[in-house]
Amino acid sequence: LNDLKQRAREFNLVIDDCSITHCTFSQQYNKAIEEKQVAQQEAERAKYLVEKALQDKRTVITRAEGHAAAAQLIGEAVQRNPAFVSIRQMETAEEVAHSLQKSGNKMFLNSDNLLLKLPNIDY
Repeated sequence: LNDLKQRAREFNLVIDDCSITHCTFSQQYNKAIEEKQVAQQEAERAKYLVEKALQDKRTVITRAEGHAAAAQLIGEAVQRNPAFVSIRQMETAEEVAHSLQKSGNKMFLNSDNLLLKLPNIDY
């Protein structure tokens, strides 16, 4: 604005205020702006992908620590009470039986298929 005022004084004109109402930029400038915006979007996407990968890594680590703690607890429970394994076998057999019951298919399973290892009874 100061340059414009200076030039106007040479022609004995006084400018108090000036508004630019129509301004266009070259195609090269517009293309550069668009490329900058695309680059910013790609950078944001890359940042998001890195953050997602870090979150996935933390999830895997937490899950692995949980499995390790569960295995430790199960090991301690088996040492304290060997019948714990039998209880877990019965719980698993019950889950399998419930799953098969919901399927609608007819199946005949013996105790070995249900992981029960029950003694054979001769009739």
